[in-house]
Amino acid sequence: MMNRRYFVAGSLAVGALGLLTNCTSGRKSLRVAFQKGIGTIMYLKDTGILERKIEPLGWSVEWKEFAAGPQMLEAMNLGAVDFGPVGETPPIFAQAAGAEILYAGCEPPSPRSEAIIVPKGSSIQSIADLKGKRVAFVKGSNVHYLILRALQTSGLSFGDIVPVYMTPADAGTAFERGAIDAWGTWDPYLSAAELNIGARAIADGTGLAPNIMFYMAAKPLAEHDPLVLKAALAAVSEAGRWVSGNRKAFAGILAAQIGVSKEIAERAVERGEFGAGAITAETLQKEQEIADLFYDLKLVPKQVDVRAAAWSAEPA
Repeated sequence: MMNRRYFVAGSLAVGALGLLTNCTSGRKSLRVAFQKGIGTIMYLKDTGILERKIEPLGWSVEWKEFAAGPQMLEAMNLGAVDFGPVGETPPIFAQAAGAEILYAGCEPPSPRSEAIIVPKGSSIQSIADLKGKRVAFVKGSNVHYLILRALQTSGLSFGDIVPVYMTPADAGTAFERGAIDAWGTWDPYLSAAELNIGARAIADGTGLAPNIMFYMAAKPLAEHDPLVLKAALAAVSEAGRWVSGNRKAFAGILAAQIGVSKEIAERAVERGEFGAGAITAETLQKEQEIADLFYDLKLVPKQVDVRAAAWSAEPA
């Protein structure tokens, strides 16, 4: 189980290195995390919109790639990342571990952008058929919650499956080899598995998990440089508006960025929702329900108050 020790081990060394990198030059650097092929952030990275927003404030941008949200938030807690997007679940694990992070903004729900898939020709037809099966996913990721909800609604518990914690890259390899029975994943891995090897979804997030992308900020950034954080959110919002109105064009950009076919990129983009808006009370309530479920199942070490980690652009 992820715990405080997991998050803070090495924090002095890594945090000091992050501060040294960020402050020894006259120009400050906003360290922005991204995951390959995930959401509005990919268009933002390609266009320079963010750079243009924060350059007048005396800041530049440094991009840092991560395999998944849990790793990104670990780096944020260690002082190596300032801003970036993750799904619903990683912030809950991070907050339970005492991470100094804040919910700063969010994208609209994209429930069809995540799914539980099985190999072509598998005898598994429904979630109920997963009993006793090896199901791979990233621990503490958005699909971790999807799997819990899917099991619940099918009359199963988490103990009825054999969870296999893997990064998307390792899970993809295991899935193709037949070493796992099912895989909880998200786009573009989801679309690639469907189109390249005939994977079949037995459930996506529709009616189960909203799959909201949150934009998280390191607490020091929000406290000391709120104008930079506001500018970053404005950049995401601008990029999201363009992507929403130009999906085919964005799919072409995405395909080139991550090295997949345009068909894969188009399917992933078609299922997604993009942009950044303010986090509503309703969104926070839904996130709290997710946090409470993980605590009730003893998958996080303590109960968390999601609202306590919600950033407000306006001073209290």
